[in-house]
Amino acid sequence: MERNEQVKRNLKDMAFNNFVGGIAWGLGATVGVSLIIAILGILISKINLIPFIGTFVSQITSFVLQTNPYLLK
Repeated sequence: MERNEQVKRNLKDMAFNNFVGGIAWGLGATVGVSLIIAILGILISKINLIPFIGTFVSQITSFVLQTNPYLLK
């Protein structure tokens, strides 16, 4: 039994698969972090444990919703 088996794949296929995988990972990470930040921002603005941050996030949320009313749908 040979310890090191060589994978026989086309270099073009491997490069394409790695490229698509990298794009998917980057997109997923970006969307995930955006959702987490948005949820934390909404929670902080609702809780108002820290008035300055809560007011700041509330102002940003109000501005975004005023400029983009379709986000409420």
